Amino acid sequence: MTHGGKLVAKVLKAAGVECVFTLSGGHVMGIYDGCLDEGIEVVDVRHEQAAVHAADAWARLHPGKVGVAILTAGPGVTDGVTGVANAWRANSPILVIGGQGPFRHTRRGSLQEMDHVSLMRPISKWSEACFDTTRLGEYLESAIRSALSGVPGPAFLEIPMDVLHDEIHLEAVSMPKFRDYRVVSTASQPHIDASIDLLGGAMKPMVMAGTSLKWSEGGSYLCDFLDKTGMPCFVNGMARGEIPWDHPSFLSLTRKEALDSTDLVVLAGTPLDFRMKFGRSIPKDAKIIQLDLDEALIGVNRAADVALVGNIGQNFALMNEALERSTKDHDFSSFRDLLRSREEELEQDRISQTLSGEVPIDPLRLCREVAEFVSDEMIVIGDGGDIVAQASKVIRVPRNGAWMDPGPLGTLGVGMPFALAAQKAHPDKRVLIVYGDGSFGLNGFEYDTAVRFGLPIVGVVGNDAAWGQMMRPQGMLYGEDRLVAVELNPTRYDKVVEALGGHGEYVVDPEEIRPALQRAFDSGLPALVNVEIRQDKGEMKGSTYV
Repeated sequence: MTHGGKLVAKVLKAAGVECVFTLSGGHVMGIYDGCLDEGIEVVDVRHEQAAVHAADAWARLHPGKVGVAILTAGPGVTDGVTGVANAWRANSPILVIGGQGPFRHTRRGSLQEMDHVSLMRPISKWSEACFDTTRLGEYLESAIRSALSGVPGPAFLEIPMDVLHDEIHLEAVSMPKFRDYRVVSTASQPHIDASIDLLGGAMKPMVMAGTSLKWSEGGSYLCDFLDKTGMPCFVNGMARGEIPWDHPSFLSLTRKEALDSTDLVVLAGTPLDFRMKFGRSIPKDAKIIQLDLDEALIGVNRAADVALVGNIGQNFALMNEALERSTKDHDFSSFRDLLRSREEELEQDRISQTLSGEVPIDPLRLCREVAEFVSDEMIVIGDGGDIVAQASKVIRVPRNGAWMDPGPLGTLGVGMPFALAAQKAHPDKRVLIVYGDGSFGLNGFEYDTAVRFGLPIVGVVGNDAAWGQMMRPQGMLYGEDRLVAVELNPTRYDKVVEALGGHGEYVVDPEEIRPALQRAFDSGLPALVNVEIRQDKGEMKGSTYV
């Protein structure tokens, strides 16, 4: 005889789970007991939101696997809601297991009892409760299958306390069988041929690659497509890193100019959401070839002329085969090279900022120093507003590492939770967080977790003592004398990290950024480099809310 928590851990192990993230709670402690038997590492954090963010990052770093967060009932689950919502918008396949009061006391007012299942339904692909200990394996398989199938996303399973801890004969329970649930289907050949025919009539086509390309593991197939066509390619979401930064077709500074003049856009897993002005950024007379994992994603906000539904990488492979058979000219490198020349001009225009010696430090100077410090083996995480937007234009995605940011929900506070998962998943790599000072305040206390687990994660904070991304539009709309709720203190966050047992650096001179970064990495401790940067109250140059 044993208890249900051991069964849960046994099933998770069978599903390939190596690590779970949690904050201690009595409703779920039986699962921890099972994890000890199965060799599943339990990483306990300081806030449940961080546990779910860490599960999100773990999933991003392990294609075909789920990240797992285990939350106690009531406030444990509600604290994790933001993490689930972020994974929902980012299409990250996570499994969140939530505790609940004893089933026998349902609706009687148990400690921390509430309707978690209904709470999670709008922000998850699957949300259910299991009321029979012998069926825990069945429910876990359904949850994991839902999270990984089609367009990935979160699944939530509630397990009441008495169900989890009830006695059970493990040998009498059927163990679920797991398989690879990822999309492998492809579009029909007539649709593939139609896409090539449409491409043959274009003069200035371009590719916009997004998150679903990553879940299709389609980067190499897209690179082959770009090699054959010479088309310019831009990326957003988790497609960052799928195309090497030195590929001739990879561009980053001229997206608006390309979109303004294009006559055909290949949408490779890129939704027409706010980042694409809901389709309005594409000229009205331009054609669209849309590739995505699910039929329901095709034509949202704007109709596609040709739709290729299924695994994006495999559909690019079929397009590549069709290009080899085609007798038409599909060389669009002249358009790409024109944009490349323009990018070189824009790069020259901002060199002066990246070399600025002014104090307080120019944000782009900080970003340049960080960019030149990043190696090809690093995992870099963006957690902030302005400073991350600047950094993403300067920092190249490492060849053998990764770039991670929250995704389209724009959640602040992902930095250290993502880093915890990244360092656990890749102990051989160095992990660097680029922070805004505002975002550091949300989950900066997770440095305590990094210290307890001996994870030498390094963060660098661009500290302008403000919510800069909000300060500028507020000042423009209402006047700089009416700024409200956007000003912070120039806090010594480095001292906070030191107090938690890590290494701190404080920088006010741009020439000291690089040496401080080097000392932080050499310390062997979780470390933070706190850099005072210029507070920018300049005019807003566009809005992400339109």
